[in-house]
Formats: sequence, structure tokens, C-alpha cells
Amino acid sequence: MTKSGFVKSVTWREWLGLAAGLLALGSTFLPWTTLTATKPDIEDVLAQLPRGDVVRDAWHSSFFAWCPPLPLLLAGLAVVGFGRIRTLRVSGLPQLWLVVAAASLLLMVLGWFTLDWEFDADQRGIFEAAGVAIGPGLGRFLGLFAALVSGVAAFLDMRAMRAETRQPRKIRDKTG
Repeated sequence: MTKSGFVKSVTWREWLGLAAGLLALGSTFLPWTTLTATKPDIEDVLAQLPRGDVVRDAWHSSFFAWCPPLPLLLAGLAVVGFGRIRTLRVSGLPQLWLVVAAASLLLMVLGWFTLDWEFDADQRGIFEAAGVAIGPGLGRFLGLFAALVSGVAAFLDMRAMRAETRQPRKIRDKTG
């Protein structure tokens, strides 16, 4: 199979899965956790602090930030790379992709609920007294979006695979 033949044989769902994985990976370099304040004097103090103390990317956040995008990327690479192999598709590649996307989504949601655990109790107490809020950054939203897109694409791919296996194979006429 030529390179252009391979590119054409990959379905739009598989390309979407790879794009979601790449978006998830790219989102890890954007802010995942941010500190904000409503008081102008505290906002000025936050502005003077080093960026790494106020804004954290996924790699400097919790496990629930850096881990979920990696399986999404691997799933996207796997479906693009191995999606042409019928035995793998029938054996459960789309289902595996769906499970990976769902697990990544679950980990991201857990990360959202444990967002303030990135800071110890003393820091959280100081933040609360000073009126500093711990919030999600753009990367967290993009990562969550990528997990949702990957999950939807995996679900659609699973449905398409089931439809393919239900269709009777055309039997070649031996007379002609």
C-alpha cells in the first residue's frame, strides 16, 4: 500500500481520534491550574510572583493532569496505525479505544474535583484567607474536550465496525 493509499484508507473517525490525542498532548503545555484573586492588591502580588507559582501546566500539576492525555495520544496512534487490520478491528480495537477514552475522561473529571489538592493544606488555608481561588486553566478545558471528542469518535467507530461485520460478504460468482 502506498503512502497516499494508506492516508486515504484511514477513516475520518480514526483521523479524529489521532487529532484528539494530539490536541490532548498539546494541551499539557498550556495552563491546567491557575491562581486568581478578586482583590486588586492580591492580584498585584500574584502578578509579581514567578509564572510557575501562579500558573501550572499539566506536567507541573497532579497525576490527573499529565496522565490522561497520554493514553488518548496512544489510542489515536493505534487506531490510525492498526485500524486497517480487520482482525484487530473485529477483535475489539474500537472497543479498546472507547475504554481508553472513557478512562481518560474519568481521570480528567477526577482531576477537576481534586484541583485544590495540588496544594497542601497550609497553602490552601493561606489562599482562602487571602481570597485567592484555585481554578482550571485553558489546557484543562482543551484536554477534557479532546477526551470527549475521542470518546465520541471511538463510539462512532465501534458502531461502524459492528455495521461492517453484520453485512454479508459478497460471494464471488465462480462462473464468471
